[in-house]
Amino acid sequence: MNTIYLALGAILLLGTVLDLLWTTLWVEGGAGPLTSRLMAWTWRSLRLFGAQSSQLLSLSGPLIFVLNLVGWIVLLWGGWTLIFAGAENILIDTLNRGPVTWTDRIYFVGYTVFTLGIGDFAPRKGIWQLVTILATGSGLLFVTLIVTYTLSVLDAVTQKRAFANNVSGFGTHSEEIVQTAWDGEEFQGLDLPLNSFVTQLTILTENHKAYPVLHYFHSARSDRSPTVEIAALDDALTLIRFGVPKEHRPSEIVIRNTRKSIENYLETLHESFIHPSNNVPPPPNLNALREANIPTVSDEEFASTLDTLSERRQTLLGIVESDERQWPS
Repeated sequence: MNTIYLALGAILLLGTVLDLLWTTLWVEGGAGPLTSRLMAWTWRSLRLFGAQSSQLLSLSGPLIFVLNLVGWIVLLWGGWTLIFAGAENILIDTLNRGPVTWTDRIYFVGYTVFTLGIGDFAPRKGIWQLVTILATGSGLLFVTLIVTYTLSVLDAVTQKRAFANNVSGFGTHSEEIVQTAWDGEEFQGLDLPLNSFVTQLTILTENHKAYPVLHYFHSARSDRSPTVEIAALDDALTLIRFGVPKEHRPSEIVIRNTRKSIENYLETLHESFIHPSNNVPPPPNLNALREANIPTVSDEEFASTLDTLSERRQTLLGIVESDERQWPS
């Protein structure tokens, strides 16, 4: 009995199972310790070599996701291999081809975990038959879980980009969004799209909690980047709520609800992925609204309000910079 192999295998299996279940089933827990470090290291490496190439960074999400899945499978396979190497002569070669080698153990564990059932090696009677059943069960359970997780992540990526497309349909920066919503006399019809954005933002926030890898799916186009569009939308709401006189504003409840949804999104990403920028982004331009004949407050009043929003806007800038984007202006 080789206790070192047994101990290493058990530790490897325990760590892999913990990380996999943590990442895939614990919605509030973010990514597991192994997964979070792998994602952060890979993203930093890609940003280092491809910061100027959106096309290269657009591969980051699929690459990180595949590396994560491969890592789980390799660690699961390796853990069981070490456990089956922990005792001598526990495998029987049913074809009598000679002594059992490390290659044979890896092969046996592979077809056991992936439930292929080839059968040219078999465990000896007793406890190792039960261990083989556990290996088969773990493979069946975790491979199924990984497949389900993959489909859920791909669905979340689609929802993420759909939200960005919907916001960019109003405009790619805050002033354009406000001008689009103004009909010449009031902000008519703004309630419906904002309510839709709130619903999509709520789903996006929960998806980021459930699938932390979602943050690393980078779009090659800025108008399909949720981080950029959320920054533009928040600045547009700032313009409407604090830059336009009260009598010309749309429903206060809808504006506050949308801003709260953005705030929840910022809190979720701030907990796991990003830090506020040391800089404050450029202020929205009231002159652009005046040129479109939209009533505004004075520059002094608006500037005073922006000072109270510095921390929020720094967090928004931090999210935009973490995605290797420029502030939408």
